[in-house]
This record gives sequence, C-alpha cells and structure tokens, in this order.
Amino acid sequence: AGPVREEKWNSAGPVLVLRARSLIRLHFIPKLVSRADFVKQYGRWAVVTGSTAGIGKAYAEELASRGINIILISRSKEKLEAVAKDIAKIYKVETAVIVADFSKGREIYSSVKEALRDKDIGILVNNVGVFYTYPEYFTRLSEDKLWEIVNVNIAAANMMVHIVLPGMVQRKRGAIVNVSSGSCCKPTPQMAVYSASKAYLDHFSRALHYEYASKGIFIQSLIPFFISTNMTQFGDRILSNKFFLMPSAKVYVHHAVSTLGISRRTTGYWIHSIQFLLVQYIPEWLWVWGMQMLNSALRRDAISHGIY
Repeated sequence: AGPVREEKWNSAGPVLVLRARSLIRLHFIPKLVSRADFVKQYGRWAVVTGSTAGIGKAYAEELASRGINIILISRSKEKLEAVAKDIAKIYKVETAVIVADFSKGREIYSSVKEALRDKDIGILVNNVGVFYTYPEYFTRLSEDKLWEIVNVNIAAANMMVHIVLPGMVQRKRGAIVNVSSGSCCKPTPQMAVYSASKAYLDHFSRALHYEYASKGIFIQSLIPFFISTNMTQFGDRILSNKFFLMPSAKVYVHHAVSTLGISRRTTGYWIHSIQFLLVQYIPEWLWVWGMQMLNSALRRDAISHGIY
C-alpha cells in the first residue's frame, strides 16, 4: 500500500504546485496592477439579475464603481428603485430597472427583451437564483418549489443569454458571468435539485465559452462556496460559528470582479479556491458524508427555530 500512496502523491504534487501558482496569479497579482477598463473592454452597460440584495447588488455596485451604467432586474419594483437611486447617487452612473419575476417562466421575457433593445450591453451577470428554505429530501419538496428552481436557476440564465448574446457577437465584445455554486462540484444530498441546477450552469457556461470565445465574448462560470447572504441565512447560526470562510457579498464580489476576463471558471475568492481544490481531490463518498452531516444539522436547526 505504501508505494501506491507515494505514487498518488508524486502525481498530485506537481498539480498542487501549479494550482498554487494559478491561485497567486488570479487572486493576488491583479491587486498589484491597475484595474481593467471594463467600459473599453466590454461596453457601457451591465445587466445584473437578482440585483436588490446579496451577490447581485454587490456586483451592480462594484461594476458601477468602474464607471459602467447598470440595469437592475428583479421582482420588487420598490427595492429596485431604491438600489438604482443609491448607485446613481454614489457612483455617478446611469441606472435603469426592469421588474421581472423569473419564477413565472417564459411569459416575462418578451418585455425584458424589449426593455434591453438598442442597449450596448457589455456585461451580463446571471445571478438570480432560489435556494431551498432549508435542506430537504427530494420527495418532500413541493411541485411549486421544483418549478421555481428550474425557472429561476436554469431557464433565466438561458433566456437572458439568448437575449443579450447576439448584440455582443455583433459588437465582437462582451462578458457573461453565470453564478453557479460550490455544490455543483459533487452530488449534494438534501439539496439535489439546487446542486444539479448549479451544475447545469457550470456546464452551460463552459460550453458557451468554447462556442463564443473566438467571437470576442468572455463567459465565466463563477463557483462561490459559502457566502453570508439572505439566501443562506437559514444556516448562519451554524456556519458563522464554525467557518471563518464566509465573506460578505461585498467582500466576495470585490475579489470576484477582478477575475473577469482572466479566468473562465473560478470560485472568485482565494479562500474558496483553496476549498475548491480540496473538494476536487477528496473522494465523492467523503464529500457526501460531510454534506449529509451538515445538511442534517441545518434541517434540525430549522426545526428548532420553527422554520421547518
């Protein structure tokens, strides 16, 4: 058994060194040079879905800080207008809002397409997503929740790309960020539908990049691990006490934006990149065991706080 373990280490060692070099190149060197001019590189407008809180709002603010005009898309008109007003005031850029409930399916996209007509869309951030209320077994999910995850986590990204990509191809520039999740890495029990929807986004992004990179379009699969947002607040009581690895959305996005145009598949944050590296090398059974333990704990926490 000794020689086998040594052979595995010898084969993994150089890979780990290369990954460490890549981590430094991606997450630390960009901090030492001037910020990329996204307006010149991609275009004057960015579209961000799910943009009234969490990662989406942080992306809108970070891109606006770079001089890009922002189009916010979400389902709450009141929240959209408040965020748009704040961004315009603080960053001195133009803003626009589109009210759209992605859970409604196909019927909403004609109005979204019309609202984006003739806009120089340089960046699209497909951030909108829905999570489980708490980890749950598949048969206990309602049909409404299943359709909501399909419509919001999968269909929305497809349709938004289908709307903005032709203009990017015509202008021969543009960037698309599809926000996946660390749960896409391996099968995640008690979050089967959510993790599968994020695996779809990861594969979708990677395939699109191969199709459109030669046409001047950069497509990124963004794979965050735990971030402190409203979407994951049901687990904050457990996770915040055990993980120092949960950045705020603002901190996370500040790092993630610097990887745009550099890495087409990234966690966006250096600590998450270390987690991603470890997940790639652990056996599937160990990941499943760990996630079963964590998700069971989160379910018990939801029950004890009356969320269940």
